[in-house]
Amino acid sequence: MRNVQVAITQMASQNDWSKNCDKAESLVRTAADQGAKLILVQELFDGDYFCIEQHAKFLKQAVELDRHPTVMRFTALAKELGVVLPISVFERAGQAHYNTTVIVDADGTQLGHYRKTHIPDGRGYQEKFYFSPGDTGFKVWDTAVGRIGLGICWDQWFPECARAMALMGAEILLYPTAIGSEPGNPTYDSSSHWQNTMRGHAAANIMPLLASNRIGTETAPDGRSDRFYGRSFIADYHGEKVQEMNRTEEGVRLHEFDLDAIGELRRSWGVFRDRRPEMYGALMALDGRIPPH
Repeated sequence: MRNVQVAITQMASQNDWSKNCDKAESLVRTAADQGAKLILVQELFDGDYFCIEQHAKFLKQAVELDRHPTVMRFTALAKELGVVLPISVFERAGQAHYNTTVIVDADGTQLGHYRKTHIPDGRGYQEKFYFSPGDTGFKVWDTAVGRIGLGICWDQWFPECARAMALMGAEILLYPTAIGSEPGNPTYDSSSHWQNTMRGHAAANIMPLLASNRIGTETAPDGRSDRFYGRSFIADYHGEKVQEMNRTEEGVRLHEFDLDAIGELRRSWGVFRDRRPEMYGALMALDGRIPPH
């Protein structure tokens, strides 16, 4: 038996680093007070979502990881509270810019970082202007609560990402995210599609999954807006939602999982035993062509 209390958070962000970090810290403290040992905060929580349109001035917000104020502040918080805490930030590395999450263990050790692999480019989500494609590859980390895998927002739509982390030994999947209205089709609500895709990752890989999203309406300098869905949730190893927040609330939700029992079930299913990697050649090409032998 290896029971772990996990938590998601949900909040509105604004163009004010101190206020955003104060709010996020308050939520992390609340979750820790309730017994959470792994706490997920949403994507790029320390600022507003600047990717609605293309504005070069926002590139100045990127900071190197070794001196990033958000990383330093929340690394200290993780150590103080004794919790595992992924920290989502805008990273500068030389002349490149990345959407990055730093993984901090419960003793305050920075275990490493992951750079977002899949970068979207659509109306309201023009991230290719700001972020280089991540070069870290998919990663998992051994933490005080178990082995975790993490993808960032758009990564969550790609089953290959979740499966890769599962094959690397992940026991819990984490997705900090920023998803909301579709400016190109304002009558379409993709929030259930978003949830169902990730619930499929949990079910297919037989492991819990946490998704933390932001809420509220944020407006770019040119007046265009995104309205974020919220609906942050925790799914169990069947893909069933065991916790969910609504579209407007700020707060936390917790759930407990026995990772040993889930691991035993995962092994007994034979999902990984019966894989046929040699048959998946079509996955290796954008056009689905199977490479010649």
